[in-house]
Amino acid sequence: MGSDQSKGAEEQQQLDIQLAQRLRAIELSLGEAHKRTDGDYVILEKNQDRRMFQKPGLALSGTVVDSSIAPQYTRGSSAVSVSSTEQWEKELLEDPKNRLALSALSNTSAANMLTSRRALISDTQSFNIRIPLEGAPITNQRSSGRCWLFASTNVFRVALMRQHNLAEFELSQAYLFFWDKLEKANFFLEQIIDTADEELSGRLVQTLLSDPVGDGGQWDMVANLVEKYGLVPHSLYPDSFAAMNSRTIDSLITTKLREDALELRRLCSKDILDMSNIRATKEAFLREIHLILTLTLGPPPSPSKDFVYEFYDKDNKFQTIKKSPRAFASELSSKDAVKGCAGTDVNKMFSLVNDPRNEYMSLLSVNRLGNVVGGRGITYVNVDMATMKAACIRTLQKGIPIFFGSDVGKYSDSAAGIMDTKLVDYELGFNVRLGMSKAQRLLTGESAMTHAMVLTAVHLDSDEKPVRWRVQNSWGEAAGDKGWFVMRDEWMDQFVYQAVVTPQVVSKEVREVLKQKPTVLELWDPMGALA
Repeated sequence: MGSDQSKGAEEQQQLDIQLAQRLRAIELSLGEAHKRTDGDYVILEKNQDRRMFQKPGLALSGTVVDSSIAPQYTRGSSAVSVSSTEQWEKELLEDPKNRLALSALSNTSAANMLTSRRALISDTQSFNIRIPLEGAPITNQRSSGRCWLFASTNVFRVALMRQHNLAEFELSQAYLFFWDKLEKANFFLEQIIDTADEELSGRLVQTLLSDPVGDGGQWDMVANLVEKYGLVPHSLYPDSFAAMNSRTIDSLITTKLREDALELRRLCSKDILDMSNIRATKEAFLREIHLILTLTLGPPPSPSKDFVYEFYDKDNKFQTIKKSPRAFASELSSKDAVKGCAGTDVNKMFSLVNDPRNEYMSLLSVNRLGNVVGGRGITYVNVDMATMKAACIRTLQKGIPIFFGSDVGKYSDSAAGIMDTKLVDYELGFNVRLGMSKAQRLLTGESAMTHAMVLTAVHLDSDEKPVRWRVQNSWGEAAGDKGWFVMRDEWMDQFVYQAVVTPQVVSKEVREVLKQKPTVLELWDPMGALA
């Protein structure tokens, strides 16, 4: 199909007139300004004021661009200059070192090419403070985001292993995963009802809709689950395929809940609210989520009915445990378990965080973040890193493992099992120095809590200062040193955000912070990220 050339010429003429009129108006406002062209743009400059306009009629597939609706920039904005990039490239490749870097970095991973040999050699699995029972076997979350459930159950199991004289033991993460998904779905639907008067396109509702039943979680959330549903041995409720590969059910349930949210909002928007109908509809939606979970994860043991667990202890004696999941979980606070953990009741452990954006020695919480309606809210005691590390050292000296949350993807090597800020030398490869502070990374979205693991040891220097930490991960024995990682203390300073410790290892002043009225952060705050 041909084009009407005469009509197109007339349109172009009109656009040229419009551009000339706009440029004249700007010139008058700027006074004596310099006008020049750069490719497809006309640029006016005077002192620090620089304004750029796309020439009319330039667009893909012959589409006419109306430059009068183009974004206006008022702070000396400029476009990418082709001539400048050509000059940059010329100067860059004149240096033989850059030509060598081009050959190397364009043919392999930059992180692998720039890995520090010193870090690989010095970050060893040797520690002078190590808890006597670290827990075994190494666990594997597979292709799921359940790290927080693995880290927490790996802490819980140590007390139970001492209680029952076990050489190896693993709790069922899938059991908690099932109930967490159901509770999160219920929590989400309640939030949707509660925010029915908010704009659907507003940030709060959109954040709620973004990830209603994600795999991630927090210490207070697992505490809610254990209190309500208890614990079971892994062999009595092992991982299904969907537990190990959670993307499909996450996607299905997320889509279903978003549809449910729209219907609940519609019901809430009626002139006459029928709360009984809203509640009945919500219950029907929740039952559908329960169906999906049951068919993909399997029917879980009842929290109140006895299970039978048969095993051989580490002395090769046959043993039987017959208890309900709730009763089994209550052993964590039993006299023998507390005694075995040097006076520590793991149910009373709480979260220290390091958030340099907010005042230290303050209590933080996150608005509308949780999993169990009516359960424990998310609370963090914000402290400096010196306080957090001192508490961690004292906890390890008591023989207690530590749940901690970090940004594991930064300066880490999962194959070598190393987390070290000097692991990759980007400055060497690119002559670019990265120097944001921890607070700046949080403020810009560069970093957040992304993964939960367990600390079991630390190495102190002659001045009693920590040098490196031993980390139990949940990525299987193929990662790191048969599942174990080394974390340099400098990496901890920069990328660890949370450590769960016992009250006995912190000062009275820190414990008193738990009584404060919390500063409530928004749901989209980085400290609302779920490990």
